[in-house]
Amino acid sequence: MSDTTPQTRTPEREAAIRVRGLKNQFGPQVVHENLDLDVWKGEVLGIVGGSGTGKSVLLRTIVGLNKPAAGSINVLGVDVLNAPESERVTVERNWGVAFQDGALFSSLTVLQNVMAPMREHLKLSDSLMRALGQLKISLVGLPGLACGKYPSELSGGMRKRAALARALALDPQIVFLDEPTAGLDPIGAAAYDDLIGDLQSALGLTVFMVTHDLDSLYAVCNRVAVLAERRVLVEGPIDQMTDVDHPWVQEYFTGPRARAAQKKTHNR
Repeated sequence: MSDTTPQTRTPEREAAIRVRGLKNQFGPQVVHENLDLDVWKGEVLGIVGGSGTGKSVLLRTIVGLNKPAAGSINVLGVDVLNAPESERVTVERNWGVAFQDGALFSSLTVLQNVMAPMREHLKLSDSLMRALGQLKISLVGLPGLACGKYPSELSGGMRKRAALARALALDPQIVFLDEPTAGLDPIGAAAYDDLIGDLQSALGLTVFMVTHDLDSLYAVCNRVAVLAERRVLVEGPIDQMTDVDHPWVQEYFTGPRARAAQKKTHNR
């Protein structure tokens, strides 16, 4: 019998995100069925799974971009599917999202992109918003000259950092990252991993990271949740994944790329 029971949850830890009985369905296609997941405050959780398992769908559902067919989602103590609009707006200000392609406004400069959430949610002077925006841009490692550039003038790595700066604009407690190192060269990806680790430590962030990058999983994730068979098949520290008796999990976490990523992490 396969040992794919989720790891025992530690009751004393506080959940930033709690998902129960989630079902996502698009027409006849059921992507998630009875999916449960806890994301603990202050951790970096990596969401992994094969193609079509609904990793990004799960992220988009939690942040309200996709309405589930069933289930409950609690974020920072708020039932986000049923809460009054005022409560939902308040909790939305406590998370930031950086999508895979950045999703920056092409007609706005980097600084204007970072200021956009401030304009929507905060009543601050333009000069103060500009100063705060410049601070966020500096925080993600972009040079001051990037403030006045448009997304089309940036490299892929710079766009990802600009998107992260915008995600941090309102000082969120939770940051959602969708394939943050996709398309980056190994050096750029490693630098981005280091940035996430540094920001999480310095700001006390909870990070929900959808990724297929084994280097990222080993470098910055406290735990991993594997999506398979329409649910969270298993969750726990990455070093426990090799004990899971499931074909995809075994292939993913014991293959040559996983061994190389583990060795690289140990040598850092």
